[in-house]
Amino acid sequence: MKTTALNHIHKALGAKMVPYAGFEMPVQYEGVNIEHQNVREHLGVFDVSHMGEFIVSGPNAVALLQKISSNDASTLTDGKAQYAYMPNDKGGVVDDLIIYRFTAEKYLLVVNASNIEKDWAWIEKQNKGIDAELRNVSDDYSLLAIQGPKAVEAMQQLTDVNLSEIKFYHFVVGTFAGIDNVIISATGYTGSGGFEIYFKNDNAESIWNKVFEAGKDFNIKPIGLAARDTLRLEMGFCLYGNDIDETTSPIEAGLSWITKFTKDFVNAENLKKEKEEGPKRRLIAFELTERGIPRKDYLITDENDNEIGIVTSGTMSPSTGKAIGLGYVKTPLHKQGSKIFIKIRKKNIPATIVKLPFYKK
Repeated sequence: MKTTALNHIHKALGAKMVPYAGFEMPVQYEGVNIEHQNVREHLGVFDVSHMGEFIVSGPNAVALLQKISSNDASTLTDGKAQYAYMPNDKGGVVDDLIIYRFTAEKYLLVVNASNIEKDWAWIEKQNKGIDAELRNVSDDYSLLAIQGPKAVEAMQQLTDVNLSEIKFYHFVVGTFAGIDNVIISATGYTGSGGFEIYFKNDNAESIWNKVFEAGKDFNIKPIGLAARDTLRLEMGFCLYGNDIDETTSPIEAGLSWITKFTKDFVNAENLKKEKEEGPKRRLIAFELTERGIPRKDYLITDENDNEIGIVTSGTMSPSTGKAIGLGYVKTPLHKQGSKIFIKIRKKNIPATIVKLPFYKK
């Protein structure tokens, strides 16, 4: 099993370590609810160095990105990031990712840890005849997500970059915690603001220690992957492997907003047709109205116990105190306000389809 450069620190802090996407990762330290609320109210740090990083460069870089990405990479400017997905040729999703533009001929792709090898093979295949320059630097870089409303104030003392001026989905390459060439990105998976910072593995321990020193007056805590999941679910952010995968349509998943038919890309014609005709099912958000906790793969039924869909993500929301979830249901049973049922231990627990996000600041 792979480890991140900070593995020994997590163990020293008493983290519960679990296998995740081929890595040994901290799932929690003090407990999910404590860690979750600390990110919502104060400041938390996630080691997400298991994520994959690819460099796409050269004069043909944009041509490759335009082919593999659902979004329009030509609209990016230096210092801007873009959320996208890579469609496969069968109607599903290879992966979702973030694309960073450094220059017109240099881009960084950040992909999910579980998909690094698959994504790399897919991109290499699509690159035949385009010949952009590709480098897989996943094993060279560490990534910290420094998230929460205190992130700007706490981290400002570590850099000359004006953190408050970095707009959402923009980034700066600068000196951070005494280390040059750190990517400071105003992105995250929590909905509570903050930054994701990328740097070489050699600097991981030094940066981690300085981040925690800078955050000590702001109630900083290390946060595990369990709270990362509850935080993202409260915002309704998709998790690859749960809510989207090789078999799920991005149109069904509500990803039309990052599907730009102004250019050609893998499977664009079929996805455009699906969007125009309307998908056969839709990803919905729901809240239980009676006691129970929804989990992945639980059945969704109607009032007559007819199966109408399946849960893809579910939890007890620490911020709202409600049992929440995402799932796919047949069209047109996806309307907000509709009553559905989640089958939990052979009981049908009533739920209501709601608008995202579940948590609002």
